[in-house]
Amino acid sequence: MDISKIRKDFPILTRTMSNKPLVYFDNGATTLKPQPVIDAVVNYYTYLGANAHRGDYEMSAQVDAAFEGARVRTQKFLNAKYKEEIVFTSGSSEGLNLVAMMVTQQLLNEGDVILSDESEHASSILPWMQAGKKKGTKIDYIPLDEEGKITVENFKRVLTDKVKVVAIAMVSNVLGFVAPVKEIAKICHERGILLVIDGAQSTPHLDIDVQDLDCDFYAFSAHKMCGPTGVGALYGKKKWLDQLEPIFYGGESNARFDKSCSLTLKETPLKFESGTQPIEGVIGMAAAMDYLDSIGKENIHAHEVELKEYFLEKAKALGNIVVYNENARSGIVTFNVKDKDQMIFAQDVASYLNTFGIAVRSGQHCAKLLPDVLNTPGTCRASFYLYNTKEEVDQLIDALKNATVENCVSIFF
Repeated sequence: MDISKIRKDFPILTRTMSNKPLVYFDNGATTLKPQPVIDAVVNYYTYLGANAHRGDYEMSAQVDAAFEGARVRTQKFLNAKYKEEIVFTSGSSEGLNLVAMMVTQQLLNEGDVILSDESEHASSILPWMQAGKKKGTKIDYIPLDEEGKITVENFKRVLTDKVKVVAIAMVSNVLGFVAPVKEIAKICHERGILLVIDGAQSTPHLDIDVQDLDCDFYAFSAHKMCGPTGVGALYGKKKWLDQLEPIFYGGESNARFDKSCSLTLKETPLKFESGTQPIEGVIGMAAAMDYLDSIGKENIHAHEVELKEYFLEKAKALGNIVVYNENARSGIVTFNVKDKDQMIFAQDVASYLNTFGIAVRSGQHCAKLLPDVLNTPGTCRASFYLYNTKEEVDQLIDALKNATVENCVSIFF
């Protein structure tokens, strides 16, 4: 990978923050956008502009071709068997909410169990909690090991005949561990259990083959993989999408309806796409897929891991950094800073780093159950991506050398 060439594709990297050159390490929250993605979005607004699946004129047909072309592109990106298995959504959160609501309302019964874990992002676990309140379903948890990982052994320990759904992230957004999805899928399907995967943190970094993983549902967001915000996709096995009824109704999803409330829905996936979709986002997402594939996911992942290992080596020499996920093979570093025997409040550390132009995430990272596992109220998270460099890691390390309680707090006064 030619990082200097890649960085030229991201115009925002020329900006400053706190009057310092921007060092962006918050890629787990959202990634920066390369020029080809920006161009794809602008091209839609400049030269296309029409709605999809609505018009009988040339410009509308061009939008239809671009929109459905993006569906085929997404199918190939995930190696789905059919293009009809791709439903466009506003992102991972909507996709996971749709699955939780549809499956709970239509397939589950009172007393059925959804199995998850305490490292999950809110978008992965909250929909099942809320959808199950009226139905009387229950959430149980896969015990995490001493590092915070999901293991097949711990998964087997909590399996019962009541478990009907397993809902987990392929990659934890806080600790960055990769769950053994393929092995879990095999066990699930031997017992007739649905497997729902939050792919928000895996899709930008790993080659994803949903047929090989054999998950039943898989959701991801474009904005975490160099694409636009407000768009993503839900993969579902066609047999399940054909069986399930949508949650939202409106234009585009129906073939016909009448005054007697008789309704005929369109075929999968259009029955799940009521209303005008984020057309420019879908087109931009396809451009992001082209961009990432041109670099190679394996190259991106290797670069991220190299940066993490470089950070760990430098951080150990400092002696004041507590790392919570040293052994995770990802670009996520979750840490806190100590001053003597006192842990510095994570948000204070992040604000202090901002004065150096360095952007990291701090707090609980939407995983509100994990602090009890880590025994800390919050952490800092530096998440590396394809455009980050060792020189930027050096800047982070240099700033952390002087991260004392006084220095971190003094910026507020």
